[in-house]
This record gives sequence, C-alpha cells and structure tokens, in this order.
Amino acid sequence: MALSSTLDRFLADMEYPATRDDLLREAAREGLPTDDRAALYDLPEQSFSAAWLIRYRLARNALADALAPASRLAA
Repeated sequence: MALSSTLDRFLADMEYPATRDDLLREAAREGLPTDDRAALYDLPEQSFSAAWLIRYRLARNALADALAPASRLAA
C-alpha cells in the first residue's frame, strides 16, 4: 500500500510519541479520509515513537493483506 499524500503529511505533522488512539483521534479531528483512518485503526495498540515506525507497520500490514489470498489458495 502506498501511503496517500494526506496520510503521509498527517504522520509528518503528528507529535510523537503517539498511541494508536492518539492517531485516530487526531485523524478524525483533521478530517482524514475513511481509508486513511481505517489503516490507522489496523495498527497495534501501542505507543509509536516516530512516523517511520508507523509507515513500517502500515507497509507490513499491506504486505500481509496482499499475500493472504495467495496463502489461502495454496492451502
């Protein structure tokens, strides 16, 4: 998943450390699109120390989603 420019800018402007709940609250306040907020909702409930860590987790989630159908077909 490529980050939307809106989500990328949001993460760059966010104050850290931030929990998933902090991210979701600020995303709603900022009016981020539903898809962006859904991606943040899928993050683990933890504190994130920097935007790069969130980008990493979002990329991992997207890769897992992309590979999931292939693994189901192989079974």
